[in-house]
Amino acid sequence: MAGHTENEITIAAPVDLVWDMTNDVPNWPRLFSEYASVEILDQEGGRTTFRLTMHPDANGKVWSWVSQREADRDALTVNAHRVETGPFDHMNIHWRYEEVPGGTRMVWTQDFAMKPDAPVDDAWMTDNINRNSKTQMALIRDRIEKAAADRGSAPGLTD
Repeated sequence: MAGHTENEITIAAPVDLVWDMTNDVPNWPRLFSEYASVEILDQEGGRTTFRLTMHPDANGKVWSWVSQREADRDALTVNAHRVETGPFDHMNIHWRYEEVPGGTRMVWTQDFAMKPDAPVDDAWMTDNINRNSKTQMALIRDRIEKAAADRGSAPGLTD
């Protein structure tokens, strides 16, 4: 068995702003609440390899791993995967953006499997990712909508 999640949110902001803010990987610690730091290891064209480090969990453990993202601005998609998989056998993430009435829909699809000796199974991780994705997406929405309002670029606003 493998894990699969799909979560989405609509952000009341233009797709350009949503794209720019969510693909500014060095800024992720200010966009996501779970990341303590990001270290860019390599960047070539639309591909970024980076180390993410989370804030300590409830037990004081700090999780860190290397991921790689391939952004396609024309297609409004990003494909990512963990290079250092840790407890995952594999972890693939697909981000999709779509202009919709009132803003931009952002969809995260995650396909993964836990290693047999991982401390949790696929079902537990599926529930965890679904809960956490909703929390992070709402936070990102609020931060991007505030940036849009500050810039006067919320959908429906004119110069």
